Amino acid sequence: MLDALLVSDVYLFMMIFARLGSALILLPGFGEVNVPIRVRLIIALAFSFVVFPVVSVALPNLPANLAELFLLLGGEILIGIAIGAITRLLISMLQVAGTIIAFNAGLASAQMFDPSAGQSGAITGAFLATIGITLLFVTNMHHVMLMAMVDSYVLFVPGQGFPIGDFSEAATRVVADSFRLGFQIALPVLVIGVLIYVAMGLMARLMPQIQVFFIALPLQILVGFAVLAVTIGVSMIVFIDHFETVVGGFLRTP
Repeated sequence: MLDALLVSDVYLFMMIFARLGSALILLPGFGEVNVPIRVRLIIALAFSFVVFPVVSVALPNLPANLAELFLLLGGEILIGIAIGAITRLLISMLQVAGTIIAFNAGLASAQMFDPSAGQSGAITGAFLATIGITLLFVTNMHHVMLMAMVDSYVLFVPGQGFPIGDFSEAATRVVADSFRLGFQIALPVLVIGVLIYVAMGLMARLMPQIQVFFIALPLQILVGFAVLAVTIGVSMIVFIDHFETVVGGFLRTP
């Protein structure tokens, strides 16, 4: 009896770790490339151990053969990756806004490594993404992410397969909303940048002998930073509200 109980507990822990560990690999803040793999593994194991008594009752019984076991584990891994990918897509809102701002503030060639994207990108995009991830922890939004992972066992019952249609629709909606909100965040700098380009064109036509580019570029960068400094507070509020709305959709409603 003890052997059977131990085998059952190991199976339940594997099922929980498959979903939660897969999600934590991609969650903003937890799954950054700067976080060592061992640290991420320890966090995933500890979190799986903590929620084990809560979510183990929702798991199906130990399957009779290995094929069914691997099928169940594969479904849990896919659900965890999908949840983590959706939260990661929300960060792309700030990266889109930062890229648009960089092109309209004369900073298109200023590149730096973006930890949230794992590659080089516009310096303003990396700046906004870093601030956004920091605010997720400052505002305790990481608690909402962890609660959403636990409540996902109510929305996506283990053993019922991977809901491809639901996640595809959710991912499409998140991408569209992220691009729209990112464009809206960058809109003030975009408008100012267009006006500066128009003024540069008129000045070049009126006074061809003047090197307009060398005169207007420092002004463009200065005005771009000034507008960004004024609007960054509202931009972060829009990001946090949108993040809470999307991630809150995974929470269990009373």
